[in-house]
Amino acid sequence: MPNLVLYRKYRPQKFSEVIGQEYTIRALTNAISSNTVSHAYLFSGPRGTGKTTVARLLAKAVNCQNRKEGEYEPCNHCESCKEIENGNAIDLIEIDAASNRGINEVRELKDSIGFLPVKSKYKVFIIDEAHQLTKEASNALLKTLEEPPSHAIFVLATTEPQKMISTIISRCQRFNFRRLGVPEIVSKLQRILEKEKIKFEKEALLLIARQAEGSVRDAESILEKVISFVGTDREIKKDGIERVLGMVDSQVILRFLKYIQKKDAKEAVGFLEEVIDKGVDPEQFLEELINYLREFLLLKIDPDFQDSFVLSFTSDELSEFKALITDFSKTELENSLERFIEAKSKMIYSSLPQLPIELAVVKICIGS
Repeated sequence: MPNLVLYRKYRPQKFSEVIGQEYTIRALTNAISSNTVSHAYLFSGPRGTGKTTVARLLAKAVNCQNRKEGEYEPCNHCESCKEIENGNAIDLIEIDAASNRGINEVRELKDSIGFLPVKSKYKVFIIDEAHQLTKEASNALLKTLEEPPSHAIFVLATTEPQKMISTIISRCQRFNFRRLGVPEIVSKLQRILEKEKIKFEKEALLLIARQAEGSVRDAESILEKVISFVGTDREIKKDGIERVLGMVDSQVILRFLKYIQKKDAKEAVGFLEEVIDKGVDPEQFLEELINYLREFLLLKIDPDFQDSFVLSFTSDELSEFKALITDFSKTELENSLERFIEAKSKMIYSSLPQLPIELAVVKICIGS
């Protein structure tokens, strides 16, 4: 499958391949193996956590022609499994509610529900971004969810369940998908790179996982971008990740923070101008700066604290990192964080993007 993007090429084809959603998978597989599958499910959670993937696995499992009594995994070899995997299954209907959100689309859906499946045991309807259905469309769908035909299964996926009407939620079995942890994402990326025969530094994968913010799909998309960048080198390194993602070098942030700790406003502002003149985006610089200060504060509170940010540093970088922390008091870190967060909110209205950062530096170093 050379032409497929990574998140499609390595999309789980069995429930056992899904990572990070253990309780949801256990409940669904128990229902499948005991033939107690519900007529309607609501999958809610952040983007890229596997909602649509699990919905397709459910459709594949209930219609698998080779699945035996008491089993739950699809065989991935029968005609039904192959059609769903290739995206041409006539009895699997996927609807994007972001672009098909009106009452007319739901009425068409209701009309098609009455017809028996063409080739499979069940007709499975996956409605993505279900919260974007209009109120009228939601009310029209409600009646169908109350009294569905025995051959229909609905899976509603949403990133914003609070926007859905409560009567629809109450008629579905709800499962909440969580953001994935950094070790889980790193493990998935590592398996992909091993299959693609690409060398990598562990710290590089930690940076990608940190940037993905709990989304496997985002992590895989970033990884694909990085693979294109490394080209024939076929080796992914931490410094390459920083360039591809536009991240600010750790030494730049640490040097800037040393000026802040010494209350040297002149040097700090001058250094900021120098960094921006070299092409660093002020908004990205401030974002990274806030992340560093947050980590400083957390490590000040608990020296043994570890998260994806801390784990993404080499031992030398972490030693320098912790040495600088000792020079800051807890109050200084809190004050600096508050000033730079305030600068971030003001940046959008400033004609000079770096001006709010400069003002924050002056307030921190000189006081006001």
